Amino acid sequence: MAASDAKTPKDEGVISWQPSKARIQTSLLYQFMVDVSRRQNRLFHDYHQLHHWSVADSEQFWATVWDFCNVVSADLEIDIETNTDGTEAKLHLPISQCDPSSSMPAKDTIWFPNARLNFAENLLQGWQQQPQEDAVVFYCEDNDALTQRVSWQQLYQHTALLAQYLTEQGVQQGDVVAGYMPNIPQTVIAMLATASLGAIWTSTSPDFGVESVVERFGQTKPKVLLAADSYRYSGKEHSCIKPIQQCLAQLPSVELLIIIPYLSTEMPVVTPPTITLMSWAQIIQQGTEATPYQLEFTPVPFNHPLYILYSSGTTGKPKCIVHSCGGTLLNHLKEHQLHCNIKPLDRLFYFTTCGWMMWNWLVTGLASNATIILYDGSPFYPNGNRLWQLVDDENISLFGTSAKYLEALEKQGYQPRHQYDLSSLQTLCSTGSGLAPEQFDFVYSAIKPDLQLASISGGTDICGCFVIGNPLTPVYRGECQGAALGMAVEVFDGNGDGVLNQQGELVCTNSFPNQPIGFWDDPTGERYHHAYWDTYPNVWHHGDFVCQHTHSQGGFTFFGRSDAVLNPGGVRIGTAEIYRQVNPLAEIVDSIVIGQQWGNDVRVVLFVQLQADQVLDDALRQTINARLRQHCSPRHIPAVILAVTDIPRTKSGKLVELAVKEVVENRKVNNLGALANPAALAEFRDRPELSK
Repeated sequence: MAASDAKTPKDEGVISWQPSKARIQTSLLYQFMVDVSRRQNRLFHDYHQLHHWSVADSEQFWATVWDFCNVVSADLEIDIETNTDGTEAKLHLPISQCDPSSSMPAKDTIWFPNARLNFAENLLQGWQQQPQEDAVVFYCEDNDALTQRVSWQQLYQHTALLAQYLTEQGVQQGDVVAGYMPNIPQTVIAMLATASLGAIWTSTSPDFGVESVVERFGQTKPKVLLAADSYRYSGKEHSCIKPIQQCLAQLPSVELLIIIPYLSTEMPVVTPPTITLMSWAQIIQQGTEATPYQLEFTPVPFNHPLYILYSSGTTGKPKCIVHSCGGTLLNHLKEHQLHCNIKPLDRLFYFTTCGWMMWNWLVTGLASNATIILYDGSPFYPNGNRLWQLVDDENISLFGTSAKYLEALEKQGYQPRHQYDLSSLQTLCSTGSGLAPEQFDFVYSAIKPDLQLASISGGTDICGCFVIGNPLTPVYRGECQGAALGMAVEVFDGNGDGVLNQQGELVCTNSFPNQPIGFWDDPTGERYHHAYWDTYPNVWHHGDFVCQHTHSQGGFTFFGRSDAVLNPGGVRIGTAEIYRQVNPLAEIVDSIVIGQQWGNDVRVVLFVQLQADQVLDDALRQTINARLRQHCSPRHIPAVILAVTDIPRTKSGKLVELAVKEVVENRKVNNLGALANPAALAEFRDRPELSK
């Protein structure tokens, strides 16, 4: 594989943030490292040494996470071996078939085969410890009348009432329950009730069109559908009644429909006679404070299905990715407590919808006895200050968002640091796409100087992160801090050899508990194997084009999806390299770049969305080209630059370079329903500038 000839940035290796000694020593990760040192009877000095051990002795690592994070299980006992001096040495858990020296393929490893637990039970522990504290707080844009505060006791009670009703309706272990829901407390309760029964939860957000919903739920065949009557975005209310009825007509598996009256109190849905219709209010009102409520948690195997998540589906039918109860729980506990330092009573926020895996990640914060803050609507309604007001109002300690939101915030001139206190805020997580170096500068100058900025990356495929932050090491400008504990993340070149300081494919060379069970309705596992394990033998191939750096002892820079990598003249160029130079320009709102087949080669074509008062003239083209030449290389300069009025993205905000490429090359885009703005593709079709 030819390496990119992009120039090395002059400021490579610049530290944007360094944790203080006090912050390091009060972190859960530091406590964990001390605990591991005691158990292993040897001193661990830093994160890199700890990470090496977590991969080399992965059985002991995950066993220690289990113990440290107090996982509640039905019948799993941890035996502790002691050294001659009385110190603890090894944790013995029945973890079979995951010896790193084993010849068993990583994809076939079975973690904790004898463990039985319940996901909901682990998330609801806080109800006995802090029953009257907030478990869930909900805001809807600027509509204070819709704000909800759900205590731990209420969360437990409502979950119990819904679980009881689902049981009465015949829902049992292994059944699929689906949510067509906004990010509201009822969605969290529905998931917990489903998980408490050992059933399987799957969801989409209400901005998904009927075709997209049917493409997903039509494959997973839910027995129950929960749906809100409406949702709100940018101050406008959108009814879901008609889409619900259209979906039901194409989902014959649904036997029960539960309507959540979110913005109205009516229930005008007309259902087929085969479907039972019930209102959420009727279910919850059946229970009162005087009525005993008790959740019976169904213990299930560690590797029992918990969630079905969906790929974006921009190149075909969405893949239905099945995640396990134990793997999801254990990995999220690791990421929350060790990497993000989430402690009991902390308040955790992530801007997400129920159609993105970050919703699943956010909700698991309950397992750390943290309060989760939900938000439904536009992050810029009534203005870009809305979410930062929440930070102060709710004393949020972790704020999660997308790189695109931070870029938009900067372009619109917001300076939260100068308008809000933000003293509670300790960690800012960004994902969805790579975070440009300039955005690191913006966060530290305009939001907060003393902040762990964690650019994280993983995704729906693992419902977690391969690369993530940590509270022990510096944050380097433009880089993700490093590989997650327990994950042997490397960069491979085209020959399958590991490389450093060179762009290549992100891979994971060991097994980990949160790798998917497989795909739904894939009995032989062939589609699952092809998706992740075909490229390199016994190695997870994730599809990200990245570079791992030695100057930061393992930090990562992301250059885009490897299937969208540009290849002019045989030189591979990550699309993110171009976005990092073009998008900061004041004239540009957004951009997307593709490689167009041209003659016997590939030429780079850049599309730009301009600010309302701008035009794409020769001067702006020259500015773009000069910036790319200076900061990247001559090969990064587009052969063609064209203006469009909108840039197509998925509903989770990801660019769809492949869909644009299909349109430009006159091929059919298979799944327009996966896009948030499918009409935007029309501007890319039949452009005369691309035929000459």
